[in-house]
Amino acid sequence: MLRKIAVPTIAILIFLGLWELLVYVNGWPNYKMASPSDLPPAYGRYSHLFIEMGWQTLWRTVAGLLLAVLVGTFIGMLMGFSQIMRDALYPLLVGFNAIPKATLVPVISLIFIGAHDFNTILMAFMISFFPIAVSVGIGLSTLEPEYRDILRSLGASKVTIFLKIALPKTLPEFFGALKVSVTLAFIGTNLVEIISPHQRGLGALFKSGETNGDYPLMFAVLIALAVLGILLYYAVVLLEKIFAGWAERPAS
Repeated sequence: MLRKIAVPTIAILIFLGLWELLVYVNGWPNYKMASPSDLPPAYGRYSHLFIEMGWQTLWRTVAGLLLAVLVGTFIGMLMGFSQIMRDALYPLLVGFNAIPKATLVPVISLIFIGAHDFNTILMAFMISFFPIAVSVGIGLSTLEPEYRDILRSLGASKVTIFLKIALPKTLPEFFGALKVSVTLAFIGTNLVEIISPHQRGLGALFKSGETNGDYPLMFAVLIALAVLGILLYYAVVLLEKIFAGWAERPAS
């Protein structure tokens, strides 16, 4: 347990040290490249904004991620249990995922004028549901038919087969995709926050720093986003240990 905390902490400290050294060696001013030592004053000066904007970014990201889990799991189940649905939906999903999501932000903002929270949640969902749908679909479509045949011969219903075999088998793939979706959801949230005129969330705070030439603030926002992403990632890891810990292989 101590090793799992110490190793990432040391890695982060090394990263910050190399970052500080890079700025110092090159003699870059903070309006060109802020160093880690430039960030504490920015956090102190705008602490209330970081708390307020950080919370707005976090809850909208989590809401979009939860929506992605629900819709992505449903689509994945359709593709996993039906070859016809898999053939029909895969091209649509791949085509949609290939569209740069930044190009959709003005379209969404135009359709849902003034609905900033909804637009932000929608973008977080749109950019993060694809890995979940694909992983669940693959997990269910590769289910060994022998297991299903045995349970059917014993009189098990489709619901029982799903709960006893399909769902446990899919959980490792599901949580693996969810870890990817966590970071993608933050990207979706910040795309809207940066572009939207409503000026709410960490993306808006980043845009404010850019507009005012406050580069330490911009880098402080980036680090804050990274911290939120790490926290949400480890929340998923915790859920994975609770619900799919049996699939984890001990390190050699």
